Amino acid sequence: MGSFDGKVYIVTGASDGIGARLAAALRGRGARLVLTGRDEAKLRAVAAPQDAVVAGDLLDDATRSAIVSLALTTFGKIDGLINNAGRGSYYPPSLAPLDDARGLFELNLFAPLHLAQLATPWLKQTRGSLVNVGSIASCISLPWLPLYSASKFALASLSTSQRIELRRHGVHVMAVFPGYVRTDFQDHAAGSLPPNEIVKGRRFAVTPEQCAEAIVRGLERRSNTVVTPRAGWLLIWLNRLAPWAIESRMDLV
Repeated sequence: MGSFDGKVYIVTGASDGIGARLAAALRGRGARLVLTGRDEAKLRAVAAPQDAVVAGDLLDDATRSAIVSLALTTFGKIDGLINNAGRGSYYPPSLAPLDDARGLFELNLFAPLHLAQLATPWLKQTRGSLVNVGSIASCISLPWLPLYSASKFALASLSTSQRIELRRHGVHVMAVFPGYVRTDFQDHAAGSLPPNEIVKGRRFAVTPEQCAEAIVRGLERRSNTVVTPRAGWLLIWLNRLAPWAIESRMDLV
């Protein structure tokens, strides 16, 4: 509990879903928060009076700069950056509008990269944590979310590179790979709905609260990787050892 007392965390995508639950979990452990999201009304409903809030679009460089600036002017330091914001796309590669694909990568990859670049000098000072929230799709290509998978694979690779670069400075870098989480992800994803078999899989989903708690535990332990639910490791290792088995099963969806 005490390890978070007085520490300053930036949480993106904090207006609902995993980000909102993560804000509550960190606040409950004594952390001070800078929360950001596009919907100001929802963001302020989630925020506590002591939290700093930036409502804006992460696709804009100015919003990214404003987030880091507000953290420093309000709290004077940054102990953690949690890149949680992201969205999906159900378009197949052959039909995906290029503007949508570029926007997807801008939010899922380049926004986390730029925010990390802005926050890194301050994370070095506090020997803090950089967290990139990916997906099980960071490890296994999902044919109904192909470009999303590609963007999250890229984010996972970036996380590894950041860990290697920043380890010598005492900065903890953690990649998070959630499976199906009960959020509004499908409602915000571009393209048509996924196959019925995938929609039905929602009954096996973890809650945003469970995902948030897994991330907080990872922060406490300074883990390199968090997979939630832990059963996701079985899929990841099967994909590494016998990718043909996973691909053949995915082809049936």
